[in-house]
Amino acid sequence: MNRIPECKVASFRSSELKMKGFKIHEITGPAYPSLFYGRRDFYKIVLATGHMNICYGDQTIDIEDTFLFFANPHIAYSCEHLSPEQKGYACVFTEDFIESRERKENLLNSSIFRFEGIPVIPVNSEQAAFIEGLYQRMLSVYNGDYDRKDEMLRSCIDLIIHEALRIRPQNELRQKNAATRITYLFMELLEKQFPIETTADPLRLRTAQDFAESLAVHVNYLNRSVKEVTGKPISVHIAERIAAEAKALLQHTSWSVADIAYGLGFEYPSYFNNYFKRVSGVTPNSFRKSKGKV
Repeated sequence: MNRIPECKVASFRSSELKMKGFKIHEITGPAYPSLFYGRRDFYKIVLATGHMNICYGDQTIDIEDTFLFFANPHIAYSCEHLSPEQKGYACVFTEDFIESRERKENLLNSSIFRFEGIPVIPVNSEQAAFIEGLYQRMLSVYNGDYDRKDEMLRSCIDLIIHEALRIRPQNELRQKNAATRITYLFMELLEKQFPIETTADPLRLRTAQDFAESLAVHVNYLNRSVKEVTGKPISVHIAERIAAEAKALLQHTSWSVADIAYGLGFEYPSYFNNYFKRVSGVTPNSFRKSKGKV
């Protein structure tokens, strides 16, 4: 997949991010050049006012006015700026910067950072004012000499994410009993296989039995639990996720259909063609052409 050039910010250097694990800047003036589809090596949270078209995984989201955008290094995305000017703030940080395991699990695995979640949250003027205050506090702390600035910056990130979750309540899986716990583990295991980056490391877990063996439970128990919690059997979850990844690869990469088939774990491209047509209604080539790819 194509690497995405980062935002046009004079003070931004990837080496600085890797050294400190965190970077923040204010967005002002003409809109940045559109970013090509791909992944970054860091998490990103943006508060912006303007008109943008965001392609996130296999989703396309058109957003205007003021909004929060959440991106993570596991999901490819692109941003097309449709406004002549933009304003707002952006912070980027590595997973190592988050530091504690509990904080990573509670926040970075929340639905706003997951593939099936919606990464864009519109905010009203009151909500925007509160979040803007957090960004201004982060800028002040980042540029200051407080000796525990990292912890204060983490706390501000926590507050932004919690405010986003409060604005848009989520139906996240709760580990209240055995069924929800095993369902949560299944969903995590399914998602960790994506995105597909090379045919040399193809999809390994593709059936309910594969997941049951990895989780050391009986396949009937796993399927019953997942269906009870989500309303859908395991086979549907797997099919939807593979189809979503296939669409993203067809639309945003130059991989051949055969390479995509092998990357998704299909033994033969013809098997993938039949599978894709069954779940999407069109052949891979027809889907690619409909998206303007040749």
